[in-house]
Amino acid sequence: MIFGLSLFAPQAHAQSDADSAKTELPKVRILTSEGAIELQLRPDVAPKTVENFLQYARDGFFEGTIYHRVIPGFMVQGGGFTREMARKETRTPIQNEASATLPNLRGTVSMARTNAPDSATSQFFINVGNNDFLNAGVRGAGYAVFGKVTAGMGVVDTIAKVKTARVRGMADVPVNPVIIESVTVLE
Repeated sequence: MIFGLSLFAPQAHAQSDADSAKTELPKVRILTSEGAIELQLRPDVAPKTVENFLQYARDGFFEGTIYHRVIPGFMVQGGGFTREMARKETRTPIQNEASATLPNLRGTVSMARTNAPDSATSQFFINVGNNDFLNAGVRGAGYAVFGKVTAGMGVVDTIAKVKTARVRGMADVPVNPVIIESVTVLE
C-alpha cells in the first residue's frame, strides 16, 4: 500500500457490470513440490507480459520446470529449466513492460530477463524482499512486475530457504530440485 492505496487494486473507473466482468484480474495456481502458490495477474498494467505468461501456462510449458535460482532475502526464479538443468526452448522474447506503477515489492512476481531490456521469455521470479533496485528507472529499464502472490507466500519463503549450490556453472541452484508441477489458470 502506498498512501493508503493498494498497488494491486484495479484502476477505478465507472463501469457497467458487463465491463467489470471483462476486466476481472486473472489468477493462476502454481503447484510446486513444496506446495501451492496463487497469483493475481495485472493485464491492466502489463498486458503483453500477462498474456505471455498465461500462454506458457495454458501450453503446459512450466510443467516439470524448476526454481533454478534461489537467493534468500531476494527472490526465487523459475520457469526455464528442467530438473536436469536443460534450458527449455521458448517463444520470441517480449517487450519489457516495467513501470513505476508496480514496483518490485515482497510477494510480487516479475519477468526475468538478460541485460537486454526486451529479452524476457518464460522465466519469472517472485520477490522475497522489497527489491527497489529492480524498478524501472532506478538502474535502467527495470524488471516488469505483472502480478502478486495472493496465497502461498509461506511456500515461497520455504523455497527461498532451501540449500543451494553451483550446478553446471550456475550459482544458487537448489541442491534438491524444487519442481513446478503445474501452472493452472483459475477460471
